[in-house]
Amino acid sequence: MKRLHVHVGVTDLAHSIAFYTNLFGSEPTLVRDDYAKWMLDDPRVNFAISHGHAAPGIEHLGIQAETTEELAEVTARLNSASAPVLAEGEATCCYARSEKSWTADPQGVVWEAFHTMAEARTYGSSPMLDTLAAMAPATGASGGGCC
Repeated sequence: MKRLHVHVGVTDLAHSIAFYTNLFGSEPTLVRDDYAKWMLDDPRVNFAISHGHAAPGIEHLGIQAETTEELAEVTARLNSASAPVLAEGEATCCYARSEKSWTADPQGVVWEAFHTMAEARTYGSSPMLDTLAAMAPATGASGGGCC
């Protein structure tokens, strides 16, 4: 079953962790010095926040697939959506090793489709997100983000 992904850039990580912990009624599943993530089942969402990797506000949205078959299905939908799709392949970002692709909707909202294979020790980067941001500067995507 797929999961919605939301990545928000924040200015004060500790304050934001406290806010979202109260909002979700759950502690983060992963916390680093610059990042926190909640893997929630109600609502079914991978909600991530970071400081220093994205401008404050929503950086991007995504669909997280649980299997490679689900990722192929989501990627096929992206490819039929009449917007350029940037296939990144395997990447390390947001403290995870994932296979991913990126696109932007007609309003410039950045979307990713990804399947996470393992945790990583570093935040990493996403060159394709940076490329997408450079192609459409009006999208609001900020370079340096990745998950």
